[in-house]
Amino acid sequence: MPTSPSEPAGAGGAPGAADADAAPAVSAAPTPALSAAPVSTAPVDLAVVGAGPAGLAAAVTAAGLGLRVALLDAGERPGGQFYRHPAPGLGAARPGALHHGWAAFTAREAALRAHASAGRIAHLPEHHVWTVVPDGDGWLLHAVVGHGPGERAADVPARAVLIATGAHERQLPFPGWTLPGVVGAGGAQAMLKAGLVLPGRRVVVAGSGPLLLAVAGSLAAAGAEVPAVVEAAAYTGYARRAGTLLRNPRKLAEGAGYGGALLRHRVRLLGRSAVTEVHGADRVEAVTVARLDRDWRPLPGTGRRIACDALAVGHGLVPQLELATGLGCATRRTADGAVALRLDAAQRTSVPGIWSAGETGGIGGADLALTEGEIAAHAIAGRPVPADLVRRRARLRAFADAMGAAHRPGAGWTGWLRDDTPVCRCEEVPAGLVREAVRDLGARDARTAKLLTRAGMGWCQGRMCGPAVAALAGEEPAADRRPLSCPVTLGRLAELRPPAPTSRVPPSAEGPGAPQPPA
Repeated sequence: MPTSPSEPAGAGGAPGAADADAAPAVSAAPTPALSAAPVSTAPVDLAVVGAGPAGLAAAVTAAGLGLRVALLDAGERPGGQFYRHPAPGLGAARPGALHHGWAAFTAREAALRAHASAGRIAHLPEHHVWTVVPDGDGWLLHAVVGHGPGERAADVPARAVLIATGAHERQLPFPGWTLPGVVGAGGAQAMLKAGLVLPGRRVVVAGSGPLLLAVAGSLAAAGAEVPAVVEAAAYTGYARRAGTLLRNPRKLAEGAGYGGALLRHRVRLLGRSAVTEVHGADRVEAVTVARLDRDWRPLPGTGRRIACDALAVGHGLVPQLELATGLGCATRRTADGAVALRLDAAQRTSVPGIWSAGETGGIGGADLALTEGEIAAHAIAGRPVPADLVRRRARLRAFADAMGAAHRPGAGWTGWLRDDTPVCRCEEVPAGLVREAVRDLGARDARTAKLLTRAGMGWCQGRMCGPAVAALAGEEPAADRRPLSCPVTLGRLAELRPPAPTSRVPPSAEGPGAPQPPA
């Protein structure tokens, strides 16, 4: 019996496994194997969108269970944002040195190559899926391939779809955040992993969440001076989930490793503090760090300057849900205040035929994403889910919820915004204009504030400024709903053929019968 994702079709469930479905969700079709070249017009058994940890694990596991799989990803190489590769021309001798859990990736990348060579997986890089539509009894994925003048359209029919589109950084604005030298915390890590470059020589790392420790350690190890890690939350928040922490000893060891790295590089860790202003003429020259109260309001008289030439800042991650919410998938509020998909124990969304795994179901890290991808693959193939996967998911999800609760942004963070602080960078809308719309014009939600101020109408369409505008309007961020997940030309839209008739009833995103999150 196969025991790894790289082994060929025919793998079965482990003894004592939990049965995800009484009958197969998708039956493997007895049609010729797919090549890794252009996809044929025959539907694949499973189309996976996103080749990060969750999508990669799902694809190789499903192929090992006998399904014909198409793996579509916007990137040139698999791995997603987490396993980002150095550019080939840089000649990196040890790309794994900048990654945690690199062996888990390389094993699955090797499995992907093996399955692609055998015709079980069609790996389709640089395919940016912009919508998924019903097509008869299956689905049709519309994608754009490549960039610029050579861009072309591609359609992939599938019997089932797994959405593993990951997440993007949550940015909370503050005075000076638009100065050159201010980068996202994840962006700084991406610069280092993909380009082997540093955002500056003396870099302050700030915001909230466990990513800050990893970023600071990586920057310091690469030669940057990191004078401080500025964490808005209090690490004492983890004490309320002590049992969850103890059930995840590897996570504790990982955290201890990051702490040891900070000590070796003499990096100060400032808890319950935030960068409330960036100073500089043409680029970052210094930041002001202030202590915060329990609601993240700056405490008067606590500000102090730290000289630096770059700031890496981020306040956690936000699930990327455009494809799923465009299909009507139900959502839920997570422990960190973000919006994620509501999934059942088999990783199914509320829309029949659509599964999801990884950060789209709630931010949880690469280990959880790998586990959820494997669970989803078993469920889609109609195989029993191994019990150890179910237990591991429960343990890792509990840890993720503990992290989310500890680092959830406090409502008082808007107190560090001056009226002239840009909130929407695309449309250059300051915080004062949004406050005026709320105070004088009756705006009570982000949509009304957008209509009155143009905040969120620019190039990013509110992806970056949405949480900030919602907070200023006095509401929680809403689910990101948009008809297209990336810019598409009118010519591409005109080329679309009508989908085949379907008997599916359009789902309600919040209605009864929506799946519950796994226990």
